[in-house]
Amino acid sequence: MHIRGDHAELVVEGRLDVRSAADARTVLHSAVDDGAGDLVLDLTGLDSWDATGLGVIMGAHRRAGRCGRRLVLRGVPAQMQRLLVATRLHRILAIEGGIEAESLPRV
Repeated sequence: MHIRGDHAELVVEGRLDVRSAADARTVLHSAVDDGAGDLVLDLTGLDSWDATGLGVIMGAHRRAGRCGRRLVLRGVPAQMQRLLVATRLHRILAIEGGIEAESLPRV
């Protein structure tokens, strides 16, 4: 997993899973704490995430809220959109462009 960017926009690439969770959490918390306004998390290059990775995203979302900021997900891959819909987290998280649950292919 690789994260690059600043306190306003971060690009996440690779896998966000149990092995990369601690590093990702550190980078996300730092970005939330050091900035103001929306923090955009570009997930276009994200290959996969597991429950731990999703927990990191939710933790960053909660932390951003406590700091008066908003975490915005951009470029969420279809496979991960299905997981957000299945867990109903698409109703909680800010997702650029939204998710049309009906238009997602079924697996």
